[in-house]
Amino acid sequence: MAFTTANFVARETGWSMHGWRHGDDATQVHFRGLDTYAERLDEMLAEVRALGFDTVDLWGAHLGTSWATDEHLAIARETLRRNGLRVATYATWVDPSNIERACELARGIGTNVIGAGFSGEPEALAPVLREHDVRLAVENHPEKTPGEVLAKIDGSEGTFGTTVDTGWWGTQGYDPVRAIDELAQHVLHVHLKDVRTVGEPHVTCPWGEGVVDVEACVRALQGLAYAGALVVEHEPEDHDPSDEIAELRSRLEGWLE
Repeated sequence: MAFTTANFVARETGWSMHGWRHGDDATQVHFRGLDTYAERLDEMLAEVRALGFDTVDLWGAHLGTSWATDEHLAIARETLRRNGLRVATYATWVDPSNIERACELARGIGTNVIGAGFSGEPEALAPVLREHDVRLAVENHPEKTPGEVLAKIDGSEGTFGTTVDTGWWGTQGYDPVRAIDELAQHVLHVHLKDVRTVGEPHVTCPWGEGVVDVEACVRALQGLAYAGALVVEHEPEDHDPSDEIAELRSRLEGWLE
C-alpha cells in the first residue's frame, strides 16, 4: 500500500485550489528553495508516515526536474530514509527535454519506475530510459481506451508499461476492471481512485462515493497476481484528505488480508 504525495496537491494553497495547475505551481514554489527544502519536505513526509504508509510515489512538484539540484536530491534521499519511506515511483511528467534528469532523480531516490504521462514520441524517450535502466509506467489520463495506451507501449522498444489509474478510466467512461484485464501484462503500477462522475471535471472522492468499484479493481489485480504497489489516491481541492485517506488505507488493508 502506498501514498502519492500528489494527494497534497492543494496543501500549499491552504486547501483552496482552483485547478491542478494552481496547486502544482504553489507546491513547486514552496519546495524549490534549497535553504528550506529539508524542513519542508520532512514536515510533509512525516505527515505521510503518520497516516500509516511506508511507501510513496514522490510527485514531481516535490522534487522538480526543472529545479532539483544534486543537493535537493541528497536531501530528499536522506529525508525519505529518516521517515522510513520507500519510493514506488517518481511521479513526474516527462518529455525529451527532461527525461534525462527525470531518470537521474528516479534512480537517486531509489526507484527505477517513472509513473506519469509523457509528450513526444516514445522512440525519443526509449534510449534514455534504457541507458538508465528505468521504465516509464504511462498513466492513463487522455487515453480513452486501453488500445491507446498499448499503442504507446508498442512504440517504446520495451521501455514502457502502464500505471493503471482507476479514476481516470472512470472519467473516460471505460470500465477499469476491463482495462486492467486488457493491459494485464503491462501493468507496472496502480493508482486506486474514485471519481464523482463520468466525464469532466475529474473530481476525486472517497471510494464508494463515485462511479468506480475500487474493490473490484483490487480483486481483478489479485487475479492477475499483481505484486506491485497499490496507491491510495484522493486529491480534493477544498480540504485536507488525510483522515479520508487513513480510512481508505484501512479498508484496503482489509481487502488484502
